[in-house]
Amino acid sequence: MTETNETVTDETAVEQAEAGTAEAHGHSHEDHDHAHQHGPSLNPDLTREIEVEAPAEEVSKAFRTVIKRYQKLARIPGFRAGKVPESLIRSKFAKEVRQEVMEALVSERFRKAIEEQKLSPVSEPQLMDLMLVDGQPLRFKAAFEVLPEFDVSGYDTVKVEKPAVALTDEEFEGELTHMMESYATVEPVEEDRPLAEGDWAEIQFRGDIKPLAQTVTEEGVTNTTPTEPITGEDVLIEIGGKNTLAAFNDALRGAKIGQELKFEVDYPADFGEQRLAGQTVDYDLTVKAIKRKTYPERDEELAKQLGNYPSWEEFETQMRARTESRKREAVETGARNKMLDEIIAKYHFPVPESFVQQQIDARLERGLRALAQQGMTSDDMRKLDFNRLRAAQRDEAEREVRASLVLDRIADAENVTVGDTELDNELLMLSIQSREPLEGLRERLTKDGGINRIREQMRREKTGAALYEKLAS
Repeated sequence: MTETNETVTDETAVEQAEAGTAEAHGHSHEDHDHAHQHGPSLNPDLTREIEVEAPAEEVSKAFRTVIKRYQKLARIPGFRAGKVPESLIRSKFAKEVRQEVMEALVSERFRKAIEEQKLSPVSEPQLMDLMLVDGQPLRFKAAFEVLPEFDVSGYDTVKVEKPAVALTDEEFEGELTHMMESYATVEPVEEDRPLAEGDWAEIQFRGDIKPLAQTVTEEGVTNTTPTEPITGEDVLIEIGGKNTLAAFNDALRGAKIGQELKFEVDYPADFGEQRLAGQTVDYDLTVKAIKRKTYPERDEELAKQLGNYPSWEEFETQMRARTESRKREAVETGARNKMLDEIIAKYHFPVPESFVQQQIDARLERGLRALAQQGMTSDDMRKLDFNRLRAAQRDEAEREVRASLVLDRIADAENVTVGDTELDNELLMLSIQSREPLEGLRERLTKDGGINRIREQMRREKTGAALYEKLAS
């Protein structure tokens, strides 16, 4: 059965239905079928079930049509082409003949039934109680999901504060400094002086984690949870650095080379290294060297290294423009998502389970592709707990489906469309990114329905952007 409201032609679904018949009843396909195809779960609030019938004459006619074609095409030793007896075709090609009759007749009858009842399936129909025998009426049931009915009136009452997107000088300088880190060098300080703000101390240390529980005995205090000490050699730590804990800054500031220090550090509960989070550590530390980080001059020579810019001023201009664009995109994306969350929260409706599962599939596929790019092997991927991974994706996948359904309704209300020129530009970008020839890409996407999916997604994005401009203040 197909995924949408077209025709019933999926061979796998038909084969599953046939297998279910033989297993459940032990009957030959020449007798009759009571297929029970157990497909993916459907949302009961959106599930519709129809009963379909076709007269015996129509079934017999379909069988005769297929058998005659097999008689013309079959090549069986002892018989001339086109002269193979019908009885031999029925016995030798029984499964294939029945399969073709099923694909044609079930598809046609299902399509007529949903048209007559004005139903539009959005999930792959699941066949049940299929009976298809030459000379007898065709009967089957089909279950599928439909779109939810809901009204999006009031979406334009949501108000979203438009955040500031201008890039501050401090933000730009931070980006610039971060970029310059790649070109900085750390050199020893030759003069005899103590550590000062901005210096880098090269240290050797040992840290003993204090146990969270202690026991007092006649021998004194004993640790109930002994741990291995923390040690380090030739470790660099920046005095006053944003990632340096205050306790290290206080202990090291003013110290000289060769000086030994003892101090205690209380690590916050949310510290990045799990082993130290919430712990208290006694440190024995020795200052081995004082170093300074040196940055290259911001001049024409560095500008050329960074991208063959004619001057440092030109590099800064280009970098500021790129940084401003990134900030604007990030800030506005966050604001649009907040707006969309508020709009979605206004409407309560069931979502097709088939859509949710498709979205989970898409999210997992993107995640696995990213893991592969990071070097994870196929063998390692097969060891992943996919049931747990799917469950972890469900809430966000359902939210994305809700957002799509709401945006589709609002797009209808706002008469948002995606023109052919816009679609062509998007396909061109995809062609460049994937390095796939444009015409080949277009042909492939047209065949598998990808063109329509791309156009739908573009329409949703266009609707979201238009709403943001309309509602944000």
